[in-house]
Amino acid sequence: MPDTHEEERSEEGSVGLPDLGDSIDALTFEQILEMDDEDNDDREFSKSIVFGFFEQAEQTFDQMDEALEKKDLPELSSLGHFLKGSSATLGLTKVKDSCEKIQHYGQQKDEAGTKDEPDKQICLDKIKDILVVVKEQYEEVEKVLRRFYAEPSS
Repeated sequence: MPDTHEEERSEEGSVGLPDLGDSIDALTFEQILEMDDEDNDDREFSKSIVFGFFEQAEQTFDQMDEALEKKDLPELSSLGHFLKGSSATLGLTKVKDSCEKIQHYGQQKDEAGTKDEPDKQICLDKIKDILVVVKEQYEEVEKVLRRFYAEPSS
């Protein structure tokens, strides 16, 4: 039944959102779109936020790769926390959830952040695995959002 609710939400969307899939929360993303100037069909404001996030995410992934090589768990936790916040702002739920897991493992906690994980190598291995997944999740939402902002074909 969750599909029915998602369809209802996107049909109610005042901005005519395309199907954003289950990786983007339509209601959160629509709040970003509501900040666009009504007279501007180009959606310059929201587009600048989204494309700024793309640059930020790619830089953060590079920094995460470097921190992983250095086995720097505190830095991985910090970067996970940072990217979790920016992806949450845009409603990128899967990216946000994966970044939260990186944040927790970086703190030497379990995935949920509730139990200690004293083995640093286990945390590093988990982060390495999650990093592969979160990059795929990011690529998926990047494609959807780039298509959403594409110039109309003439």
